[in-house]
Amino acid sequence: MRTVRLREIAPRLAFQAHPVPTEVKIELVMRLVRAGILDLELSSFVRPDLIPGLADAGEVFAAVRTTPGLTLGCCIGNERGLRAAADAGADSATFLLSADEDFARANIGRGTEESLAELGRLAAVAADLGITLGTYVIFAWGGPGGPARGSAELDPIARRLVDIGVTDWVLADSSGYAAPPQIRALLDLAAHHVPLDSLTVQVHDNRGLGVANVLTLAELGVGTIDVSVAGSGGHPAMPGQRGGGVCTEDAAQALELAGHDTGLDLAALVDTATWLVDAGVPGLGFVRHVGPVPRAAQDPAALTFGWKNPTHESEPAR
Repeated sequence: MRTVRLREIAPRLAFQAHPVPTEVKIELVMRLVRAGILDLELSSFVRPDLIPGLADAGEVFAAVRTTPGLTLGCCIGNERGLRAAADAGADSATFLLSADEDFARANIGRGTEESLAELGRLAAVAADLGITLGTYVIFAWGGPGGPARGSAELDPIARRLVDIGVTDWVLADSSGYAAPPQIRALLDLAAHHVPLDSLTVQVHDNRGLGVANVLTLAELGVGTIDVSVAGSGGHPAMPGQRGGGVCTEDAAQALELAGHDTGLDLAALVDTATWLVDAGVPGLGFVRHVGPVPRAAQDPAALTFGWKNPTHESEPAR
């Protein structure tokens, strides 16, 4: 059985689109920690006028950074954000690089090539600050409105990233374009540049392919897979579009059924997902509606995975 590392991104992805009070964010993190989540993308240090829902990033970091055993990351778009992340005690900061030129300009006011140049400059700043600098490659598989993107189109970006010395990547299927064959093809390319076990991949469930892609990523040996409890999330620059990550509780159940170990408590994840939706954050997902796949009480997986047979009535079959 292989251990699969899941990184929870709801504290950033959900609240950038659905603002809530700071105490709700802190409570979410504590609930996730109790469910076994130790790796989180906690917030973004970006302009509050652009992403007002994350204006309290520093407060959230201050409240949770002393919790033992956590790895805390964040998103940044410039040097100011990088320095704020270091001051807040973030373990890592991930630059927002878009493979889609139009979205790059709309989101941060720089094209992809200009963003790569800025990332190169930030690498030296991060080294002085003692913080790990990585980069997103959002819309790596295509989107938000354009056609699917293949390996040949991503190869120049990958080469540039290696040249400037940034090899901690988060490849994001931000529009949910990819199915398992497309996931495999792009990761074949990435493996020519960085070890797959050092790579983070973030697939979104916009088109219902998320859990299938998570299973493929686990089979390929990707180091970290991003998930979002209750399938929550969105982006202010993409109003009206589904922007949630793959549902943490659905992904965790699928991985365990496929023979992987996540170290997570499914019952606690389901409770957390329900609590988050009750707090006013829109959510997707299946397990929290119908309950986990029932297991016999003597099944070891039922004990190690926090498995509980549902006691509530399931929704009608559709």
